[in-house]
Amino acid sequence: MSSTTTAADNISSNKTRQKVLLSSRDWDTLVTDQNKLRKENTTLSKGGVSERRVTTRAGTRIDRSRHGTHPNYETEGSSEDDHDEQEDPLLTRQDQTDLPSEYWQIQRLVKYLKGGNPTATVIALSSIRDFNLSMDICQLAIRDASGLELLVNLLETDNIDCKIGSLYILKEISNNPTIRRNIADLGGLQTMITLLDEPEKDLKCLAAETIAHVAKFKRARKVVRQNGGIKRLVALLEHAAVSGHGSSTRISHNDNIKNIEVARAGALALWSLSRSNHNKHAMERAGIIPLLAKLLKSSNENMLIPIGGIIEECATDHVYRVAIREMVPDLVKNLLSSNAELQKHCASAIFKCAEDEQIRDLVRKHMGLRPLHDLLQQLDNKALLAAVIGAIWKCAISPKNIAEFQKFRTLDVLVQLLNNQPEEVLVNVVGAIAECAKEAENRTLIRKANGISSLVNLLTGTNQGLLVNTCHALRQISEEPESIAMIDRLDGVRLLWSLLKNQNPRVQAAASWAISPCV
Repeated sequence: MSSTTTAADNISSNKTRQKVLLSSRDWDTLVTDQNKLRKENTTLSKGGVSERRVTTRAGTRIDRSRHGTHPNYETEGSSEDDHDEQEDPLLTRQDQTDLPSEYWQIQRLVKYLKGGNPTATVIALSSIRDFNLSMDICQLAIRDASGLELLVNLLETDNIDCKIGSLYILKEISNNPTIRRNIADLGGLQTMITLLDEPEKDLKCLAAETIAHVAKFKRARKVVRQNGGIKRLVALLEHAAVSGHGSSTRISHNDNIKNIEVARAGALALWSLSRSNHNKHAMERAGIIPLLAKLLKSSNENMLIPIGGIIEECATDHVYRVAIREMVPDLVKNLLSSNAELQKHCASAIFKCAEDEQIRDLVRKHMGLRPLHDLLQQLDNKALLAAVIGAIWKCAISPKNIAEFQKFRTLDVLVQLLNNQPEEVLVNVVGAIAECAKEAENRTLIRKANGISSLVNLLTGTNQGLLVNTCHALRQISEEPESIAMIDRLDGVRLLWSLLKNQNPRVQAAASWAISPCV
């Protein structure tokens, strides 16, 4: 970059930069000022950008073709299924006669990203941002004009405003599965990972947030790990961990806020990455566990949600599960939060690791059973309800916890939930009832509350997890002669016999166990 541009950049303040970046969508001024801008001597350090071939810092030209960046596509372990590899059917070219004006306006603006003039580029980026980039047609316009290649290339310039403007757009449009795959194919993740080392905190935030969006499919998560992204992202969490409180000066207060934003962005990215088992282990090696324990004590809900999400994802891993024992008091505390998403993450974390006896005991000792019972009233939030009932189910493995639930009359609520609930809720409801039915008093309560009839009706379903839990519940209830007679009267014995022909061996085994007291 020329000396004129360097001096201008050095004296520009953050307020001036933000004012330019947030300018309105008056893109016609670009045409008016075109001749003037051409006379400027300042150019982007990397020169003009072509549609497919772009210039790196070293001056060599590379081909960012969609399929040439990452030749290694091997599958990695993941804690949940991934559906993002499919193309988005909505993001396809329409008949040109049907395209709205926004499409053509964005395409016109994208052309100004190719000129190499920093002022025109920043204004064009700001103008593109004023469109609703969540709309498919706006994303299509950017992609059709080779805008993704241009935006990724701008991340390698020396102009910080261009980097920030480009990242803002990439962050918004990368919510689309097709776009995020295109960004990964163009090598955008590798560039964003290097931006995590930049001193500018706005760049760190935007880069981490964009990585969080792009890393929602397996190959992208692997790319981040293989290029050193996990260690850098874990380091971002330390910004909040070292951020002071009660600072007396305005500057230090603003720095604290910015540090928390940086850490939150890093947590969002790590949350996406934690869906991979390989990444969980890499995060643990990078030292994330003590940082999670520290940040879980935060009073900032925006920070707590991604931290809770990471803990929820990692709770299935033995190393994390042992560490979560120390976090139980804070998980219980956050069950009392007014934020339903945070409550769900904490309840789900307990659900996933409460098969550990120490964790079940700690939940009880830290008064966590009552909040779980109270959250059963959240009938409209099925995801929260399923997580809470799952936590109750696993906590009920301990007889002492069952005794506490009896005091709260939790079983009465669970029996009522056997009707008119989605399967993801029913699986956990029946699992919890099966555990509670180990106590004679509870078996009688289930029978008198007409719970047996509801359970028998579930035997006609096809959800294998639900069938297994239902058989377990009926087996426990069958300890009472009156209950056996009721099961037989409701045609439950015949239905159990029919499950012996089920193709799933777990269902067969559960049905055999359930039918044994009845014959």
